[in-house]
Amino acid sequence: MSYGCFDLNQAAVIAKTVDSVPEKLADLDDVGPAETSQLTQKALDTMIEMATRLPAYQLVEVGHRILTHVAPHLAERAEAAALARLERRAHQRRGFAMSRPSDGLVRLSGRLDLEAAATVQAALDPLRKPTPGDDRTPEQVRADALVDICRPTLREPSQVVVTVAFDPLAQALGVGETDTGQRLSPEIVRRVACDALILPVMLGGSSQVLDMGRTRRLVTGALRRALHVRDRGCAFPDCDRPPRWCDAHHVLPWTKGGTTSLDNPRSH
Repeated sequence: MSYGCFDLNQAAVIAKTVDSVPEKLADLDDVGPAETSQLTQKALDTMIEMATRLPAYQLVEVGHRILTHVAPHLAERAEAAALARLERRAHQRRGFAMSRPSDGLVRLSGRLDLEAAATVQAALDPLRKPTPGDDRTPEQVRADALVDICRPTLREPSQVVVTVAFDPLAQALGVGETDTGQRLSPEIVRRVACDALILPVMLGGSSQVLDMGRTRRLVTGALRRALHVRDRGCAFPDCDRPPRWCDAHHVLPWTKGGTTSLDNPRSH
């Protein structure tokens, strides 16, 4: 066929499309080099002919579907094989990393294949609904939603070891430390301790352990199920979180004498 004139943008699209044909056919074992060469030439002729009436941005769409124009009997198979290859490569490149703490923050980074990303997106979306008075940024909402999803999957609640000076006994929780040595503020310690296994540890004057109490789970089992039935989700005003995404918090804090009974905790 005779080649007409076309601009540089059209030429770039044509070249990219023609170069992609062998790759699109590479996963089909029954298509040999000779047929691939013929189809590549057909793709070139088709793109040049369409360039006489289509601008570059429309040629791009044609290029994505070039096999439907030059080899419709192979197009669907080639697309399925290419997607499978892309998914295998994406799955192999998946990863997730958490940095060491810096200035009180841990940086998350990672990559997911499309299926995994869709799963994460579907899990996060119900927890990202705006609520009245919510001044969090979208990034903060997503971060909080991720933590909310992870928390119920823990087989056991967080475990807090409270070290208490023997004389006098401390009445309030102070700065805490995780089992990895990371220091936590008293506010975070109190929040974690609200639904944690508490291990009272009595320390003597030289910080030697004098007594270590038994773990006590505060709200679990039948009591938690009763809360789910009674509260039917978060009891906080204007919050519509379902029961499975709620924690059980004491109305009167346990550290101030609040009982672990159906009258005191609320879903939140």
